[in-house]
Amino acid sequence: MKKINVAAAPREIGSVFEWVVANLEGLALGALVAAGIVALMLVMRWIGHRIVASDPENFRWKGIIGRVLSKTTIFFMVAAAIDIVVSYTSIPPKLARLADILFIVAAAFQAAIWAREIIIGVVRSRVGDDPGASTLGNAMVIIRVLVSVALFAIAIIVILDNLGVNVTALVAGLGIGGIAIGLAAQGIFSDLFAALSIVFDRPFRRGDAIRFDNTTGTVERIGLKTTRLRSLTGEQVIMANTKLLEREIHNLQLASSRRIAAPFGVALDTAMDRLDRIAEVGEQAATSRKGCKFVRCVMVSLGSSSLNFELVWDDRSIDNNKLAENRSAILFELLKRLKSEGIELAVSAAAPAPPPPPPAAPAQA
Repeated sequence: MKKINVAAAPREIGSVFEWVVANLEGLALGALVAAGIVALMLVMRWIGHRIVASDPENFRWKGIIGRVLSKTTIFFMVAAAIDIVVSYTSIPPKLARLADILFIVAAAFQAAIWAREIIIGVVRSRVGDDPGASTLGNAMVIIRVLVSVALFAIAIIVILDNLGVNVTALVAGLGIGGIAIGLAAQGIFSDLFAALSIVFDRPFRRGDAIRFDNTTGTVERIGLKTTRLRSLTGEQVIMANTKLLEREIHNLQLASSRRIAAPFGVALDTAMDRLDRIAEVGEQAATSRKGCKFVRCVMVSLGSSSLNFELVWDDRSIDNNKLAENRSAILFELLKRLKSEGIELAVSAAAPAPPPPPPAAPAQA
């Protein structure tokens, strides 16, 4: 059985006491500085909690900063305080290195947490005021996991590099693995990045009326892979985000007005004095509806049986039902005023009757 050297204990205690006395001034100064910094971080953390508690759904810059401050960990504060105290005293190199390693680990993980909150906050602010109503808002958990994995992987690499570990092979391995995963899930990631592009660039938002190719509809959902629209005829149109962004998109919701053109034709034998009245009649018809502004009413072509005109106006309404209602009312008003002026609309010529069949050939004797 090993004997314990009881006499060594007083000598160790005495050496520690002598070290404390020798470094008393440095310890006091380091402790004072560390206490001040830790107190400042605690105050900032408390302010962050107050900001988040006062408005939990605030994802503007004030809310993002509040979330960042509230995520300051006690582990980081303790590690920072220890590193500060050690820097004001002379201790064995091994203990100093241990304090440095503790601070590097705490600082790397703390930086990853802060960066995660900033990135997630910016994405949430771009999703909209009601993120829970969209598929992309409900998928924030997936985005949070992806961002966390990426940031903490970087933090671990930084820690290992500061510990003297050769991370070149590790980084190369992660790069090859990332390329393999990216190639395997290329379609999924392309649609995911397309969805994030829609969120950040905002070519359209949920509720906007858009048109691409021959499709016009209202955006109902912006998902991670697809965007869903409700067309004018009632059916749901589902389009992959990547394919959608490759097309020319017309955002009808952002238009200050909609330009409407209505062609019509009048009889070829209409008198010249009445033709001069058509522009005024068209203006009166277009301005008969509130929110509609007359643009022009001019002759556009000469037909074989009609004189062709075009009435153009701007409608400030962006609702499709209201647009159709205004168009119908303006055309009725135009028809009524043309009749009151004695101007007849052109009638399409009837199709000519088919020629009679040829007579039958006489029978041969």
